[in-house]
Amino acid sequence: MALNEDTSQQVKRVTLPSGKSIEVVYFGGARQVTGGPTVRGPDAADLHVCPSCESELVYPIDWSEAGAKHWEVELRCPECEWLGAGVFSQQAVDRFDEELDRGTEQIADSFHKLVRANMEEEIEVFVAALQADLILPEDF
Repeated sequence: MALNEDTSQQVKRVTLPSGKSIEVVYFGGARQVTGGPTVRGPDAADLHVCPSCESELVYPIDWSEAGAKHWEVELRCPECEWLGAGVFSQQAVDRFDEELDRGTEQIADSFHKLVRANMEEEIEVFVAALQADLILPEDF
């Protein structure tokens, strides 16, 4: 990837896809991307959708800033093992980040439901054991 630079300095606040903010100091002024990776995968509007198997479980392996308003992102599909990379706009990466957040919330909700169901089952078994006098003082 070729970068055109001058001798000035620029500080920019960057919000990462994880939501964390960092300050990036550019020595040599604003960077302009003049070449680099091309999109070898999903449409920028649907980074979470696999272009190979259409799974909606694609996730980022790695990402790095690729200019003032673009990100270079490496992607992986866990279902078909597709790998891809490309340079995407901040807006596309923001949409992807929102989709990843939605997926995380769904996983957390499912986990909490599973834990609750398992606890309810354990309580039922414990209550039945108590009622049948199957629990003795030596059990503790």
